[in-house]
Amino acid sequence: MTEKILILDFGSQYTQLIARAVREANVYCEIVPFSANISFDPSLKGVILSGSPFSVNDEKAPDVNVRELIEKIPVLGICYGAQLTAKRFGGKVEKSNKREYGRALLHKKKEDVLLKNVSDRSQVWMSHADTILELPKGFEILATTENIPVAAFKKYSNGVAGLQSHDSVAAFPLYGLQFHPEVYHSSEGKKILHNFLVDICGCSQDWTPAHFVTDTVDQLRERIGNRKVIMALSGGVDSTVAATLIHKAVGDHLYGIFVDNGVLRKNEFENVLKTYDKLGLNVKGIDAKKRFYTALAGKTDPEAKRKTIGNLFIEIFQEEAKKLEGIELLGQGTIYPDVIESVSVHGPSVTIKSHHNVGGLPEKMHLELVEPLRYLFKDEVRKVGRELGIPDEMLDRHPFPGPGLAIRILGEVTEEKVKLLQEADDLFIKALREQHLYATVWQAATILLPVKSVGVMGDERTYEYTVALRAVTSVDGMTADWARLPYDFLANISGEISNSVKGINRVVYDISSKPPATIEWE
Repeated sequence: MTEKILILDFGSQYTQLIARAVREANVYCEIVPFSANISFDPSLKGVILSGSPFSVNDEKAPDVNVRELIEKIPVLGICYGAQLTAKRFGGKVEKSNKREYGRALLHKKKEDVLLKNVSDRSQVWMSHADTILELPKGFEILATTENIPVAAFKKYSNGVAGLQSHDSVAAFPLYGLQFHPEVYHSSEGKKILHNFLVDICGCSQDWTPAHFVTDTVDQLRERIGNRKVIMALSGGVDSTVAATLIHKAVGDHLYGIFVDNGVLRKNEFENVLKTYDKLGLNVKGIDAKKRFYTALAGKTDPEAKRKTIGNLFIEIFQEEAKKLEGIELLGQGTIYPDVIESVSVHGPSVTIKSHHNVGGLPEKMHLELVEPLRYLFKDEVRKVGRELGIPDEMLDRHPFPGPGLAIRILGEVTEEKVKLLQEADDLFIKALREQHLYATVWQAATILLPVKSVGVMGDERTYEYTVALRAVTSVDGMTADWARLPYDFLANISGEISNSVKGINRVVYDISSKPPATIEWE
């Protein structure tokens, strides 16, 4: 049975970062709304209470019974979780005289296992408006900062040898931090989380990609049995890794469908099918370019283009599914951020946003879902892919939008424009790879603008299209900065595109960050 940590989500923007930090320590964890019913089975080793945009003094502040939790499990409260803990036990939490946000230096007041190997004056990251003014009885301060009297605290437990408990209810350790150990700016935050996970919760750190593959394939084999699975493949990381896991479990009982929607990158349809063949996947390629071009004719609104591509894809996928008998299951490459974003911290009745992998096809086709990557983050998916032997060039691909080049062609999509953009984009991506710049950017794209301008080539005047090159750096795509590509590189690729792609005579470079812009133009 896989050991796990539960993270109770109170709505913090940093909750996913807590989960990523726990996973990086080779400990499995799950994020659940604070209101979720918790099953205290032997695999559960500890609970972390997340931060929150709320104040603990708000009338409708999210709440959880910390006393009940520590009867059964060690608990760590982070920021709001720490303030909620202090208030729940009778401490005093009030609005701070000044908002505490940004870097601070931690002053250790007492040696404790939670702060083991953490240096005095270690940098931590604050982000809160409330502050703990007084700790409850039976709690003690472990660390302060220049501005706050309680940066880290502890409540003694009955379960620790040699310690006096101040509350007969407490059976397990209870800790609180008013800073965020999970963020990059807390320089030794990962050490603190490691101490909680390993020394306090007793996690064995055995959750690795190899174990995930073995366990998941066994579970899939048991669940699917002799039933048939159909799956739409895109050539992307998530669907490829998910399909490979399912294939390892059930072989050719997995039927993959890869549709050429006419807005893929140059030669992508053929190249991806070759890779699937090398991996031994049972995949059928459908050339539907003409159908998509016909459906997209005259459409200029980005949302209309997205819906047209999505609806026609479902139509084609259903047509192919009907040709197969006895299909009961639908495979999907859903990953953990998709799942988290689709569940509100206030429970299942309100969702933050829907996601294409969570809805859509299953309802239309009445099939049972198989989502082997449902609890993995993107970087974990790549690690699992490497464990499965999937080629690096597929695993390390930049994100590519579902509607493909259709949303990188501003205005109407035509076959002629697609070919222009495919050629320019292919030159840009190849040049990034050749100059060893591809891995330094999060995402690179070429956008065909709906404007023509005058140019001169030899003695001739031209009147041709303009393309914008876009390259950004990012950690997770939520925010992004434009990539500072070398001037010589930009000069060379501009010349190559203008000289090689007839129909394009001007190249510009997008230096917008997100926010205020987005990564894609549409």
